[in-house]
Amino acid sequence: MATVVRRVVEPEPAGEVLAAVSLEGHDSDSAPSAPVCRADLAFALQVVLFADLLARVPSAAGYVADARRAGRPVVLDHAAVRTVAWPAGELPPGRNQVTRLLEPLGFRRHASYDLAALRMTGYAYAHVDEPETVPQWFVSELHPDTFSPTFQRVVTRVLDASVDPVDAATTRRLDALGYSGELSTDDGVALVGALRRCFARLHPLPTDRDHDVLRAESAEMAWIATEGTSCNHCTDRVDDVEAMAVAERRAGRPIKDSIEVSASGRVRQTAHRAAPLTRTLPTMEGDAVDRTVPGSFFELISRDRLPDGSLDLAFDAANATGIFAMTRAPEASGASGAVES
Repeated sequence: MATVVRRVVEPEPAGEVLAAVSLEGHDSDSAPSAPVCRADLAFALQVVLFADLLARVPSAAGYVADARRAGRPVVLDHAAVRTVAWPAGELPPGRNQVTRLLEPLGFRRHASYDLAALRMTGYAYAHVDEPETVPQWFVSELHPDTFSPTFQRVVTRVLDASVDPVDAATTRRLDALGYSGELSTDDGVALVGALRRCFARLHPLPTDRDHDVLRAESAEMAWIATEGTSCNHCTDRVDDVEAMAVAERRAGRPIKDSIEVSASGRVRQTAHRAAPLTRTLPTMEGDAVDRTVPGSFFELISRDRLPDGSLDLAFDAANATGIFAMTRAPEASGASGAVES
């Protein structure tokens, strides 16, 4: 697995992320012709995307630096992406844009969550071979059909020019992996590198006016309009999320004010506020305007074990709704500013 990461990510960030993350069960290197199983490839993709997130989320990078100094590895729990249940140019609509990539890697949906307050649905995907050590995916899907006709027209305009980075070679590798459950190291490197390009904004930036329309009705769709299917957040599984939140506050990082606790009491979550980014949006008049928008963020989670001894891999609709607020801008429309919880 580490070989794949080193060959996909640039040397310095690859070394840093591999030194930071717990690789329990996934730390073997392999020769170019040796097979790599789907669990290791699934894990490698998460590590690659975590390295990308660290490059654009300063608070996450600071957290990881402190963890390394303390000798505490980051245990990747899950990553999250947002999709839209709507036609999207060359891309499959909604969660299918992502699940067509995850399923050959060995992920299967084990739960869905009604995020009614956001007019979204969340879907949890765990790995069938190693559900406790391979990080999960939380794939959310926004439903534009529940919004205004004006909002729907803007969503169509924003997504209509989406491009699909999955080429014939990537499709062949996904099919081969889905059939056999493994690839050669060389093919695994090529596949993970190609999948990395799928977790990005795959449509042009919206105009400033279209962005205003989306923000007025859905902060989540406004985020998708500027960030697309980028990894929305990655998550460290910690023993005591409450203590970690206190430590993060003392370190001066933008941690959420409260802890989200699931109905079962077994899953507890909090998160940093999203890193602000500057996006240069085109205007209807042919000019450009800089907007400060929320980008990705970093999450902390604690999971207890079930009575049978297995880790509780569930999510919680109320928890997820609270965590989504980390990418909410302070106003629904107009000029943008710093993000808030």
